[in-house]
Order: sequence, then structure tokens, then C-alpha cells
Amino acid sequence: MRLHHRAGTLARGDWALDLDPERAGWDHTGLKVAELAPGGSITVDTGPDEVLVVPLAGSCTVTVGPASRHDGHRGGQEMSFLVAGRRSVFDGATDLVYAGRGSTVTVTSEAGGRFAVPTARAATDRPARYLPVDGVPVELRGAGSASREVRDLGTPAALPDADSIIVCEVLTPAGNWSSWPPHKHDEDRPGQETVLEEVYYFELSTPGGLGYQRVYGTADRPLDLLAEVRSGDVVLVPHGWHGPSMAAPGYDLYYLNVMAGPGAERAWRICDDPEHTWVRGTWADQQVDPRLPFGSAP
Repeated sequence: MRLHHRAGTLARGDWALDLDPERAGWDHTGLKVAELAPGGSITVDTGPDEVLVVPLAGSCTVTVGPASRHDGHRGGQEMSFLVAGRRSVFDGATDLVYAGRGSTVTVTSEAGGRFAVPTARAATDRPARYLPVDGVPVELRGAGSASREVRDLGTPAALPDADSIIVCEVLTPAGNWSSWPPHKHDEDRPGQETVLEEVYYFELSTPGGLGYQRVYGTADRPLDLLAEVRSGDVVLVPHGWHGPSMAAPGYDLYYLNVMAGPGAERAWRICDDPEHTWVRGTWADQQVDPRLPFGSAP
């Protein structure tokens, strides 16, 4: 499996990024990103997946209806949601839309923008819904040079009635490390760890900006990646330890995490790399980076 994909290499059709589980080489998790010109729109049939529509830059209208049948007919009622979005991922959290499997989702943007559609295979049908920005929990995690901001866009805390999808976004000030200590979620250990595939999608605050992402395996399931990442890049984590995510000095780092897995419990339960978990104990004597949080909610 290829773990690091450069911006543009997963483009397909009208999508700037089109990663489904088959293309990733795993079973559950995917991500699409559309870049829309003013007045532009794009449509996706969710098929076996549940999805979110997450504005990265810009506002949109999201229309959700039942997918077309083989005979071209559609039944049921459409719903439309106005999504205020944001100027950029560094300007605060965003409102968003959830749609269940077997839906047709159309994103239309009067002014244009960039929109992410995280996907996850679902076992049940769930109704579409709008999630307001004030319902997105925001956490300042870590301290000192490990300070970062975590926005729970589609975690169980913000979206308790989804089937399997888990989505959050993490913002790391320039020079800081996040996804630290390194952790993993690739074993089914009730109450301690859940099995989740994970996508990292990156953006940087400044054109030409860069960061770094580390992924490494366990003794029985080896992996080894240290990648320079730029805006639009994707890193896949099928298993193993991941972290740190490093923001180079001068460049704030953003990543969208999309997770799903086979377990009956929809939960993000992790295990630290035991060689580095001691670092958490140092945070009590440090302040959270004063550059956080980024921006403000629209």
C-alpha cells in the first residue's frame, strides 16, 4: 500500500481528490475534495457510504435526496441545507452536513470554494442532518510545543447518531508537533483500543508551506514513512504508530482526519507508543500555546 499521495495524484473526474476504500487498498474509509468555481456544483451518490460535507474554504448549499434507481427514477423527498462555511480552515470551525448511505448529495457554491467529503462504509441507513458550527466541540490539546487545536466535526461527541464515520480536524501552530505522543488504533481491545483506518489530508497556512508526517509499524506489522507534506497531500494510516505531525517554523499546519473500521463500537480509542507516553506528564508544567485557538467561528 502506498501511504503518501502528493496533491493532485488522486484527482479523478471533477474531483481534485477522489479516494475510495478500493483505491486506498483497505475496506472502510475514503475522502473526496472538490474545488468549485463560482456557481459550480458537484454531485456524489453515496452508495454504501455515509458522508459528511465539510467546507474547507467557502460557503455552499447542500442538497440531499435518495439516489437514483437503476431505472433512473428517484423517490422520496429532497432536503437542502445552507452551509455558511468559512474563509479558510485557519479561520475557525465550520457548520457541515451529514448524509447517509443510498443518498445523492449535491454541493453548489455561489462564490466558489473548496469542499471535503469524508466517507465511510455504513451498515445502516441514517437520515441527513445539518450540524451547526456551535455544536462542534473544540479542544486545546497538549501544551508547550506540543499544543494543538482539535475540532470534533464528526466524532461521537458532535455526531452521536452516525454509523461508523469519525472525522476531526487538527491545527498545529508553526514549529509545533501534534499527533504526539505517537499512538495507534489497530487492535480490538474493548475499552482500550479500536480498529480504525485513518486518512490525513493536509493544508498549510502559506503557499509553499510544508510539514512532516511520521508513520511506523509494530514488530509484526512493519511500516516506515517520514514524508514531507504540503497542501493537498494525503497520508494513509492502515495500522501502526502515527506521529508526530510536524509544522515547520513559519507554517501553520492543518489536517483533516477521517476514520472508520470494522468494530461494533464507534469510538476513537488509542494506545500510546510506550516509549514516548511519558511526554504527557510534562504538560502539567507548561502553558498551552497562546496562538491557539485559530480564528473564530463564522
